[in-house]
Order: sequence, then structure tokens, then C-alpha cells
Amino acid sequence: MSWTERISLISFLTLSIFLSSNFAAQEMAFAEKEVKSGKAGKVDPSDKLATANAAFEVDKMGNVSDFDPATWVGPTGDTIKMAIVASFSGPSAINGQFYWACVSFIAHDINKRGGIWVDGKKKLIEVIKADTKGQVDQAKKVTERMILQEKVKLLWGTDGSHIMKVINEVANKYKVIALNASCTSDDIQTAENFGRYSFHGGFSSDQVARGLAYFYGQVRKKEKKFYILCQDYGFGHTFADGFKNGLKLYYPEAQIVGEDYHKLFLTDFAPYLSKIKASGAEVIFTGDWVPDASNLAKQAQQMGLNIPFANIWMTDANMVHDLGIEGAKGWVHVGPYHSPVPFDAAPGYTKFYKTWNDQWKKWKTPPYNSPSFAHTPAGVGGSWMMQTYWLLNLVERAKTTDGDKIAQLWEGDTYRGANGKVLKMRACDHKVIQDLSAEEYAPPSQQKASFTIPPYYWFKEASAPGTIYRLPAGMVLPWMDQKLDRCKGKNDWGE
Repeated sequence: MSWTERISLISFLTLSIFLSSNFAAQEMAFAEKEVKSGKAGKVDPSDKLATANAAFEVDKMGNVSDFDPATWVGPTGDTIKMAIVASFSGPSAINGQFYWACVSFIAHDINKRGGIWVDGKKKLIEVIKADTKGQVDQAKKVTERMILQEKVKLLWGTDGSHIMKVINEVANKYKVIALNASCTSDDIQTAENFGRYSFHGGFSSDQVARGLAYFYGQVRKKEKKFYILCQDYGFGHTFADGFKNGLKLYYPEAQIVGEDYHKLFLTDFAPYLSKIKASGAEVIFTGDWVPDASNLAKQAQQMGLNIPFANIWMTDANMVHDLGIEGAKGWVHVGPYHSPVPFDAAPGYTKFYKTWNDQWKKWKTPPYNSPSFAHTPAGVGGSWMMQTYWLLNLVERAKTTDGDKIAQLWEGDTYRGANGKVLKMRACDHKVIQDLSAEEYAPPSQQKASFTIPPYYWFKEASAPGTIYRLPAGMVLPWMDQKLDRCKGKNDWGE
């Protein structure tokens, strides 16, 4: 699973993503209709995603047997220029390295195929590093330089919604397409922040919180006592609110037996863990990311508190290895990519996965040679990759890099990824509708439930996804800001 999932949240320290009461009210009103009509957990509402306008075709992949992100150099000249606007230096530089591995791999693949036909000729993909250093002012400067001087036509971001908002502002000013592939904040595509040329291709933290509630209440139907422990800043409170709202809807008989918020970068979790132990909790719900997540998990293990975590960011490969095989057993993570067993469900996925994994085995340069990069096409990195393929597919279908034509084509478009899952771009607010998945962590002997090809486990010395459950898109629809004129009068499917 992806190491960078937790590191990318370091940038969230500067965020304030509290949900408004209007947000929660609208969200609950829609979901209540679904439950009262008998749809929740009974009727599959995501059959609307059964077909797609375009799809990833693994048989068309180029020969990427020479790809190495540490040494890859893209073409120059008359190319299709895409800038990864992210941290490539400073404490969050790992973000840029992970993004670079994903996007340069795709560029290399398409270039090996001969490029994309645009503006009357075939052009190769050039990927440029645009270092924000995690700073808003720098982000604006470098994004404008990419457009005005480097003539970039596609922007890709990033680590932190505060930076993504800047990227979108600049993109909308100059009519250049901007893809938000990784930020999870719902406030990026609101009435205040929306722009015709900015698109949110990933998932939101609120969707994950509701997805966890749906899983425990409508799928697992076992544990009933939950203890909320999150970091004491905007994201932590928002994530907890989403879970509480989800429980009211999908699992009303559940109990919140305790709720605490701790300061960031805490080193001593013992007081909180003692309260959790005394509460009788059966599950700890947390939005914590490393280093807090690692300290929390390790200290819980040391205190003999064998209570599973329901989480969004506790997937760090290094952390679960530190805990040993039994350490993360029973944890539940909700994410955007598993389908739920792509090796079986999607023809060609195994080839796509192995193409990456076989290359990874050759890499010698840190951090790319670490376990954190081994399973990129199966973790959140897989989501980033499919979003990028989708964007370039749109360029190919539009036969141009013109922002207006791509934006028009993307609104309402559907795309089937390598894992078989269909993504739909909601036209009115540019947010993706998609299934999510709940992954139940298990020891290596049980990981073959999801890793159905040799060696039949994700990790030999750590717990990782065993059984994976599909969470229908209709149960985890992204929030829609009804204040956005384009969305007025539409339901959460955008209809």
C-alpha cells in the first residue's frame, strides 16, 4: 500500500476544512431518502456506472521495460506539456517523488506508443516538475511560469488543498486544465472556488468517513461500540463529523462510547488509550496520519490494546511492518481504487500491475526502491494513475489541448480504469462519482482473498488487505454545493 498517502497530509497542517451545517444537512437529507426508499444496502444504485465512454486498454501499452523514475528524462520541443505542481523540495518532497513516479510512467507508456494526435500532428508527453516547496506564494509563481513561459497545457496536483486552490485559480485565469488528483478536501469545488477548467478526479475524506459508517452498519454488522480519536484541527473534526453523520444514517444502533481530539505530533497517547480501554470500545475510528498514526498504533500495541482501527491514512508500509504480522490485523481502511478484486474482475489488470511491479524490482534509487512503491497500481497511486490516463485520453479524443474543448468533453464523461471501475465526472461541479472499497487487513495467509495471483499476499511480514468490499457509489456520493448555480435543482448524481 502507498507510503505517500500519509505523508501528503503533512501539508494539511495549514488547512481549515470544517464543513458547514448546510453541507451536513444536504448530505444527510439525500442519504435519508436512499435509506427510506430501501436502497441502502439492498439495491445497487451504482449500475449507472456500468458503461463508460472510454477505457484503459492494457493491450495498447508501450514497452516500458526501460522505465526508472529516478533516471527518466522526457522529450522536449513540440510536445504536450504537463506540469506536476507539487513539493519537490522541503519536508514534503516525497509527495513530488511519488507523483513523479506515477505520471512519468504514464508519459513514458504513451510516448512508447508514439504519442497523442493533437492539433494535426502526433506529439509526445513532456512532464515538468513545478516545485511549490509547499508554499502558497511559490505555488502561484511557479504555476504562472509553467503556463506563461513553459507553455504548459495541463496542470497536475497536489499535496495540500490550499495549494490546489491556487493552482485552480491560475488555471481558470489562463483557461488551462487543472486536475486535482490527490487532495481530499470538499471545499475545493464549492461555489466560491469552482472554475470551469478545474476538475477533482479523486475522493474526499468525508466520503471515506461515511463509507466506513456504511461498511460497519450495512456490510459487517458486528461491532457497535466506536471510540473517535482524531487530530485536533480542521480535518480531524471534519472526518469525525462525517463518521457520526454516517452512523446516524447507516448504523443508528451503534454507540459512540468516547470522543477525543489530540494535538498534532503527539508522542504520548497513553492517557487516550487508557480511556479507550476503559470505554469498552470495539473499534477506534481515527483520521490520524504518520507520525501520529504510527505512534498511536505502536503504543496501543505496547499497552495490549488489541482494538482495530477504522481509518483513512493508516496504510504506511513501513508502519505495518514495524507492527508485525498481527499488528494491523482487523483494521479497516476505505480507499478509492480496489474494485474489489481487480486481479479477477478486470481483464488485463494483472498485466498492468505486473508491468509496474516488475519494473520496481529493478529500481536501485531511494525512495523508489522501497516497499512503499511496490504496489502503487493497487493503492491510492493507482487512482492517481487512472485519473492521469483519463485526462490524456480526453486530450486524445478532443484532438487538442484547448482547455475549453477538454472541459466540455470531461463534463459528464465516464472512464473505465485498469481495475474495471468506472469513474464519472459530475458535470455541474467537476467532482468524480465512483465506488469506494473497504479493505479489511489480514495476515499474509489470508491476503490471497484480494491478492489472487502469486505469491498470493501483498506483504510477507505484515498485515495488508485481505477481503475487500465494494461500497456502491450511491452510498458515498461526493457532496454538492447547492449554492453553485450550475448545480441548483440537481440531485447528487448531477441529474
